[in-house]
Amino acid sequence: MKETFIGAAVIHTAMIHAGMIRAGMLLVILGLAGGGFAQSAMPSQIESAGGPSGVTRLSVRDAEAIALKNNPAISVARLSALASEQVTREARSNLWPQVYGNLTAVDARDNSRVTAGGLNNSIIYTRAAGGATLSQLITDFGHTTNLVASARLQAQSQEQSAAATKQDVLLAVDQAFYGALQTEAVLKVAEQTVAERQLLADQVSALTSSKLKSDLDLSFANVNLAQAKLLYLDALNNNKSAQATLSAVLGYPTLEDFELVNEADPLTPPPADVNQLIADAFGKRPEILALEFDSESDEKLHRAARDQMYPTISALATYGDSPVRDDRVYGPYAAAGVNLQIPVFNGFLFSAKSRETDLRAQASRQRLMDLRNRIARDVRTSWLAASTSFDRVNVSEQLLTQANRALDLAQTRYKLGLSSIVELSQAQLQQTQAQIGNAQAGYEYRLALSMLRYQTTGL
Repeated sequence: MKETFIGAAVIHTAMIHAGMIRAGMLLVILGLAGGGFAQSAMPSQIESAGGPSGVTRLSVRDAEAIALKNNPAISVARLSALASEQVTREARSNLWPQVYGNLTAVDARDNSRVTAGGLNNSIIYTRAAGGATLSQLITDFGHTTNLVASARLQAQSQEQSAAATKQDVLLAVDQAFYGALQTEAVLKVAEQTVAERQLLADQVSALTSSKLKSDLDLSFANVNLAQAKLLYLDALNNNKSAQATLSAVLGYPTLEDFELVNEADPLTPPPADVNQLIADAFGKRPEILALEFDSESDEKLHRAARDQMYPTISALATYGDSPVRDDRVYGPYAAAGVNLQIPVFNGFLFSAKSRETDLRAQASRQRLMDLRNRIARDVRTSWLAASTSFDRVNVSEQLLTQANRALDLAQTRYKLGLSSIVELSQAQLQQTQAQIGNAQAGYEYRLALSMLRYQTTGL
């Protein structure tokens, strides 16, 4: 079974019915071994699943902490949020006084005048002077303040986007962690299967040599042993792939060897009220909060564009001196004034900007509504999946109990010669499927709970 995880792709091993059918009767002779036969060793080409001594023990909480520290996506999101805060300062700078220093030196010909290209004062005097100019915006009737508010809301939106990235990484870690645990569980079942197939093959071989079983029984046992080895190799490969995915999600460039620790907490059913979960998601999901800030920011930007059509009032003051100057240039100078700038006509630029930002604000509100609908759907779907997974835990345990009982009966009938190896094979096939399903059910439920928390209040 293959699942797509947010942020990372995790190959999730599952020995489902289709795979068992494809293998034919490969796993059907599982548990016939009796106490009178010594267990044969695993073939040399199949490695032991046990990890080397000194490997790192890792729980799901440890994995989440490592990912938050190492995963570069977290740093990218945080740096983007910090950059957005600087945009707010940039917009607010227009509300502060603007002070400029000037140093000017001019060497002009006598009686020089500019006679073309300008309507300003055309007289140029030789001089060397220095001074300062201060300008202060008095009011632009809300244009700049709305720009500052829009930038601040965008910064808050980036903060929520960073929180959403964090949640995505945590979900990917949980998916990779539980996926690796599932592949480990399947690997243990496959390893046990090889050992039991080898033992059964040795038993049937001895019985065949004694003319107590037919060559057909021996052929079935040998084929099933070979197929069990292939099954083990597939499980081993999927487990290593899951470990590689987990290492990548945790931010390691190389394959790390972990000893995954199972959670000791008992399984509890999911919350009963899905409507409350949806309400919690609307109030806590960072994606919704980010889009709400975006919508408010677009509204402020629309107001700022509309306010451009109002006048701008500003004050200006300047002071300086000319220690080296022409006799016709006076020494210290100073001036102050107020300017009122009224926009008259600019080719409908401001009205077009106002209309554009209004339409974008409307689009943001519609995106927010669409996101709410999708999150409500996702929460309900995750809740149903968690409820089903919880029920599957109990059902899989019952199925395994019944499959073990059926296998015991089939083994007894085969030993007494009351049934063929085909009947025994079918019973062991069912037990194998039940073992794998039971091994995976608990991890699937914990992963479903993680997905439900991600969809509502966050991990």
